[in-house]
Amino acid sequence: LCCLPLGKPCWGSAMENSRDVFQKVEKIGEGTYGVVYKARNKRTGQLVALKKIRLDSETEGVPSTAIREISLLKELKHPNIVRLLNVIHSQKKLYLVFEYLNQDLKKYMDSSQTGGFPLSLVKNYLFQLLQGVSFCHSHRVIHRDLKPQNLLINEAGAIKLADFGLARAFGVPLRTYTHEVVTLWYRAPEILLGCKYYSTAVDIWSIGCIFAEMVTRKALFPGDSEIDQLFRIFRSLGTPTEATWPGVTELPDYKRDFPRWARKEMKEIVPNLDRDGRDLLVQLLLYDPSRRISAKAALSHQYFFWGSSRSPEEQRVLQRHCR
Repeated sequence: LCCLPLGKPCWGSAMENSRDVFQKVEKIGEGTYGVVYKARNKRTGQLVALKKIRLDSETEGVPSTAIREISLLKELKHPNIVRLLNVIHSQKKLYLVFEYLNQDLKKYMDSSQTGGFPLSLVKNYLFQLLQGVSFCHSHRVIHRDLKPQNLLINEAGAIKLADFGLARAFGVPLRTYTHEVVTLWYRAPEILLGCKYYSTAVDIWSIGCIFAEMVTRKALFPGDSEIDQLFRIFRSLGTPTEATWPGVTELPDYKRDFPRWARKEMKEIVPNLDRDGRDLLVQLLLYDPSRRISAKAALSHQYFFWGSSRSPEEQRVLQRHCR
């Protein structure tokens, strides 16, 4: 067995396996990459999320590229990123040990107990998400699969991004561990159109979709196939052209006979969002990835200013949670 300490693979003498260190409390769910358990460290009592990574070919063991990528993730230390505490590599299995948070954004939004979702909380969460994404992008790490299910929250009001970097280490499969189809709802149009060389802008698109969903409590583009996903985007934002997205007609899966839809006004898409919020959303959902706003720039957008239109309570919430 091999434990990987703080970013440096250790190929030394055998150590105890995950069963010796952790007691599984309950299965939390099946994620994109494998089964996730709530577990307790037998020595310290600390609760953790234990992810058993499903490998495509257990006979070949863990790819060295995956080990390198995962090791680097231990250096991503930020208040809005779920900490990777340890990596356990044992007998052709890989366990990732993460800090434990008891709720995800999807469950929170779906919960009947939460009632309305205050716009001040939406702004608070969005600011924190952008902080986490900006930090990762500054370290040249792209998530590629951001969605409410891997945004974890706690009672203190923090929201944290989970699974950052796993897509690069393991790829984004079409189906999960239990053969559930991986959602396309938050996938950037350049990926849907077959672009092979994409950038940090794919995460910004996902953040835009999540922002709109927090505001309306409905998924923005709930497609059930890649073409349905594209057409849902086109119906709202208009079918892209060379004028709105230079180079789009050269992408592998672009078809010249795509239906032509006109762009809707953002006020029609998110009617209860204020003007500054709508302006930010437009910039998060720009077709052209090179023009899509960066996470760093988004943090300085007027929407987050302590301006005259902000209520005192909203300012207190943001100052408390978004420092």
